[in-house]
Amino acid sequence: MIIPRSFYERDTLTVSRELLGQIIVRRTSEGVVRGRIVETEAYLGFRDDAAHSYKGRTERVRVQFGPKGHAYIYMIYGMYYCLNITAGPPGEPEVVLIRALEPVSGVGLMQARRGVSKLRELCSGPGKLCMAMDIGRELYGCDLCRQGELYLEYGRAPQEIQTSKRIGIDYAVVSRDEPWRFFEAGSGFVSKAAPGLPKNQKIRKIENIDK
Repeated sequence: MIIPRSFYERDTLTVSRELLGQIIVRRTSEGVVRGRIVETEAYLGFRDDAAHSYKGRTERVRVQFGPKGHAYIYMIYGMYYCLNITAGPPGEPEVVLIRALEPVSGVGLMQARRGVSKLRELCSGPGKLCMAMDIGRELYGCDLCRQGELYLEYGRAPQEIQTSKRIGIDYAVVSRDEPWRFFEAGSGFVSKAAPGLPKNQKIRKIENIDK
């Protein structure tokens, strides 16, 4: 079942937590890939100096001011794309960054796109998951609440959620220490920068639903 728009039209921190366990579906001419969300970060617009929309409306962030449940995609380091989902109350330019996925189906296609074979390396970071799922700038503004090239389905909620401050935003003065990063406790698929993961952590067997 595709996640409806009402899911995203709530407090963005709540959305960020409850996106954990949900499934991202990407359809291309090459095939279909699915990944289960295991790590997110919330960016809270005007009250968050780490957010792209902190200083107001620009062409770059225009989608954040529209309906919720749309894709906000940008490039970092001049080479990697990041997928965010618009969320929050009407008129508030807030998003949830998808930081890591657990591969669910289309694993072979993900491996070919990434050039790596280890499951835990396929989507363990925002740039990695966009490469694995072939998500680029052309999907900016995509409506994620209807079946198409990119959308979200309900998945399996995590048993335990952990929080921490967000990663890579030390430039933010006001909000850099806010605990607005959420990840599934015990998952071996979260980003490498995730603190507190035991070195001998095992990866749970994934349920590959390739047809």
